[in-house]
This record gives sequence, C-alpha cells and structure tokens, in this order.
Amino acid sequence: MLDVQRPASVGGIFDRLDAEWATLCADPVVRSAVTDWLVTDRLAADVVAVTDPVTDPVTGLPDRCLGPEQLLAVLRSRGGHRADALTDAVLRALLRRAAGRDRSSGLAARIVVQAMIPAAVRIARGQVRSFGGRSFGDIASVTVTALYEVVRAGRIHARPGRPAANLALDTLRHVCRELAADREEHGEDLALAEDLADPAPGPAETAATRAVHAAAAAAGLQPTRTVGEDAGRARLDLLELVLDAMGSGALSPADGRAIAWHYTTTPVTDTAAAARAGTTAGAWQRRRSRAVARLSASLQLVPAA
Repeated sequence: MLDVQRPASVGGIFDRLDAEWATLCADPVVRSAVTDWLVTDRLAADVVAVTDPVTDPVTGLPDRCLGPEQLLAVLRSRGGHRADALTDAVLRALLRRAAGRDRSSGLAARIVVQAMIPAAVRIARGQVRSFGGRSFGDIASVTVTALYEVVRAGRIHARPGRPAANLALDTLRHVCRELAADREEHGEDLALAEDLADPAPGPAETAATRAVHAAAAAAGLQPTRTVGEDAGRARLDLLELVLDAMGSGALSPADGRAIAWHYTTTPVTDTAAAARAGTTAGAWQRRRSRAVARLSASLQLVPAA
C-alpha cells in the first residue's frame, strides 16, 4: 500500500508536479486512455467500486470517466486487505505499461510518480544534511529523476504489499549512489565513512525488515515465535528469496516452509517438520532438496537489476 501522508507545501519540483497533474487529469485523451487500460486489465469494475465514478446506466460500465485521479485514489487508499490487493494490482499493471516503449509508457510512469510523491518527499528530506551540501530543491530533483528511472526499469515485485515499498527502496538506493558520487567528486573522503559502524538501521531498512518478517510469518515461514534469533541479515535475505520465489510461483508454500524451517539458527528437525506437515521425515527431506534446487534455478533465471 502506498503512503498517503503528504507534508504541507514543500515547494519546487513537487508543486510543479502537482500543477502538471491537474492539467493531466483534465485531458480527455488521457482519461480515455486510462479507462481503456483498466478495461483491458479487467480492473475497471474494482476501481469503480472503490472510487464510485459515474457509470453508463445502460451498460453499467464506467462512463469514460476513470481518469488519473481515480487511479491515484486507489493507489493511495487505506481500506483493508481487499483495498491493498487492488492497490498492488493497479500498481503492477501501471509498472508493466511503464516498462514499455510506446507513447502510453510515459503516461503510466507519470501516474506512478505522482502516487509516490509522499515517499519521494521523505527520501529527499532524509538526504538533506544540516552541515551543508545540496539544498532540498536539488535533492528533490535528483529523487524525482531516480524515481522515474526506477518506475521505467520494469522491475515488478510480486509479493503482496511489496511493490510500492520496493519502489521507494530502489529509489532511495539510486539517490544515495548519486549523492555519494557527487560528494566523492567534490573531494569528500568517503573511505572513512564506509568503515564506521552504523549503530542502528535507518527507517527505510527498519520498515523493510518488518515487512519481510510480517510476510514470512503470514506465509508460515517462521518455525517458532522467537524472532530475535532469526533477525540476522543472512536470515532476512533467505526469507526474501523464498518469499519472492513463492510469489512468482517457483516455490509452493510447503516448499518455502521446507527451506525456511531448516535453514535457521534453530532448525526444525525433519521428523518434527514432517509431523507438522502430515508426512514422513524422508518425504520432507526430499521435498526440501527439490525446493532448494527449484529456488536455485529460479535465481539463475532472474535478470540483473
């Protein structure tokens, strides 16, 4: 689900984007294109149910009024599990179009950028340093450019609740790389900073970690309720890989549990896992071996980001 929190007027590029957005929403050609997308993707009825636009009394279909503002309302909605699922579906559909090379790809990317403005504002503010350097306006421009590039890259995360979060994290990584390269170019010594231990994860990393653990718990990948012992980076990476593979269909839920229960600080024995799954220890061990092979194969098929 996208973050709906938007700070009061932040000025600069964000105000320009809002002004441009108002013009975009009033364009009948744009509104017609958005309606056609939603009908083609079989999302129109769900969007109508959430945004309640005017419908044709004869056909019951949206009366060509499903414009960008209706998409934005869905992408920033807060309405429970069903609304979150629709948000993910609409966002993925837009990202698929944004990754294309036709005229509609730019429009799809622009709609996603507008939906992600609250996250972009937070990213830009988080990179402003009190001791000098680039201004908020400069960093905001870098952030919006990075966000647009990430949206057009075509990287779509299948796991529920993750598309928007990963867009924000990918954008943050791009911005950090850009600003680090700029500081290095201007003679700042970054080598010492790389050796400094960060006593605590940043807010983006903390949010991502919580999201992974919540998704893992919902999928039954945590063998016990003791989370602290599994909070290491390696465990988190494993959970992300397994969850992504389950989301793409490379692994079944049982396959994911066979891997996640075994490769942990306190692994569940094959006998105990088999008893919980209603099978034999030998069958469970064979399942895990096949699941590891499928996971490895799926990783080899993933193109470089």
